[in-house]
Amino acid sequence: MITRIGVVLILSLGLVGCFETEPKVEGRWYTQSQVDLGETVFLNNCATCHGAGAQGTREWKKLLPNGKYPPPPLNGSAHAWHHPLKGLKATVQEGGAKFGGTMPGFGSSLSDDEQEAAIAFFQSKWSSEIYQMWLDRGGLR
Repeated sequence: MITRIGVVLILSLGLVGCFETEPKVEGRWYTQSQVDLGETVFLNNCATCHGAGAQGTREWKKLLPNGKYPPPPLNGSAHAWHHPLKGLKATVQEGGAKFGGTMPGFGSSLSDDEQEAAIAFFQSKWSSEIYQMWLDRGGLR
């Protein structure tokens, strides 16, 4: 005969599995769900300037006639990997004006989860070598 305490215990143990978190993409800080959400966020908010594959503009180091820099690649082929996660997130929130660009800030239009997902999406384009160099530079600090 199962007592009330036994039923509660059995139900509690069964629920433990419901609270497990999704595993991270191997060797990365983010999950596949973050990358998937990030693709949608990126395509809707960033791709117009940075390209659907986060490839940026070809001559991203060359000043435009207005004296501003064009959108850089975020796919690991430019300098984004030089910045720690908190710096990348600050740029998404505040925009790129402080770096000589024209990117608007998305801090008031995207949630923290959406901002991190967008970063996860473009970092998913980084090779393992670039991602490791980012980690070695303190990317998660």
